Amino acid sequence: MTLVDIAGSGLAELTCARLLAERGHRFRLAAPPAPGGARPLLLTGPTLELLGSLWDDRLLDGGRSLSHRRVRWGSGAKPTRFPQPARAVDGAELTARIRDRLGPGNRSTDPPAWTVTAAAPTDGSALLSAGRRSLLAGTAPLRRRRDRSTAELGCAELGWVHLTPLGGDDCLVQAMVPGPAAHPAALLERILGESGLADRLGGPPSTVVALAAAPRVHLAPARPPAAGEPGRLVVGAGALRQDPLSGTGTAQALRTAILAASVIDAAARGRPASGLCAHYTRRLRVAFHDHLRTCLRLYETAFPTGAWRDEIDATRRALRPRAPLAQPAP
Repeated sequence: MTLVDIAGSGLAELTCARLLAERGHRFRLAAPPAPGGARPLLLTGPTLELLGSLWDDRLLDGGRSLSHRRVRWGSGAKPTRFPQPARAVDGAELTARIRDRLGPGNRSTDPPAWTVTAAAPTDGSALLSAGRRSLLAGTAPLRRRRDRSTAELGCAELGWVHLTPLGGDDCLVQAMVPGPAAHPAALLERILGESGLADRLGGPPSTVVALAAAPRVHLAPARPPAAGEPGRLVVGAGALRQDPLSGTGTAQALRTAILAASVIDAAARGRPASGLCAHYTRRLRVAFHDHLRTCLRLYETAFPTGAWRDEIDATRRALRPRAPLAQPAP
């Protein structure tokens, strides 16, 4: 049995641990994270199906069920409301439940054969990013008598904004802008007003954070064991971060966990680890390019001129062919 260090408590890392255990391997969990604030997530159909197949539907007990989505994409578009079952959940609570189900894991002091982590390089040297855009996020109260079962997406000149009812009167407010935001609260209030969605809220969020949100891929997410050092597999957003507009980021994080567990299991069965790591890297690159093509089509439609031009150009550059991936050293 292979011993694997799970160096984090994210959804992808913990799911990888579960899959490894099912294949007869041992995992060793990192210390649990310090308690923090809520991390709202909106999980739509494909993500819910994948999460349910890997765990079960009870994992999402207590989340807010949504039934529809209303979208106005582009300045001249008319809003369209359509069915879209979804769940708004607290990501921190979700991973805490998963950790409880996993139990303590292996407590030996044996050296691991692999390490699985969602941590990205701190200096960014091994990351390929497609742009510099930022996600603005905060919570605000919904107005009374507003629909609490429909998520809403609207557009303004500077970007898109999304409202996700979280239960009760709370609403997650997110907006994407084409670059760093020096004054995120003021910028989010402006986009809300221009998009026409401000009247859904009792007021703008009082506290807003700005997060780097351009799609990016790790250029070297897989390293085979060598010279007494464990192999290393980067999963989740550390391996591939998607634009949240797609709504598929959580599903993609789970797919990296599935693929990473398969790499480790195949290596334990005698397959060359260097070739498996190269395959893992190629799969991420393909997924990254597929995602960029979707982003390019959507952003060219909604923001054909003006402030988004640099982001669109950056997406095109990231799609240019690169040198073939080198075979990792054994």
